[in-house]
Amino acid sequence: MSDIDTSETIGLRMTRELPATPEEVFDAYTDAEKQKIWYSILDEEPGIVEIEVDLRVGGRQVAVWGPNRDTLFREEQVFLEIDRPHRLVTESSGSDPSGQTMTTHVVVTFEAIEAGTLVTVEQTGFPTPEIRDFFSTMVWVGAFDRIEAFLVRG
Repeated sequence: MSDIDTSETIGLRMTRELPATPEEVFDAYTDAEKQKIWYSILDEEPGIVEIEVDLRVGGRQVAVWGPNRDTLFREEQVFLEIDRPHRLVTESSGSDPSGQTMTTHVVVTFEAIEAGTLVTVEQTGFPTPEIRDFFSTMVWVGAFDRIEAFLVRG
């Protein structure tokens, strides 16, 4: 479900239907307390999830997560545009446990459909096609699976 961007930046575009209203999905995606639940909702062993969100233009979201203190991922997003519950634009800077870092531009839209919400993610600025492909097949799929599990758990 990813399109190869023919411009200079390496990007992806993918969609997922989620069974909740755009407001519910937007809030699950941006609320720190909800994120703390869905980040680890599918994990057999509880790991580390620390999230702080200042949801305003120019504000930041900082997330640190992983199975243990020695294996942590870190992502800091700066909110560039917030139009709840329709659109969220961020600049995301992340690092993996090896210390490898990257910064990407992320646009997420939330569109009401009959079955709930169609979420579209456009992320650009990947350093290599391989990292882009990992995000399109693993990272975003995993995030959507977790958000969906959170939304349907009742």
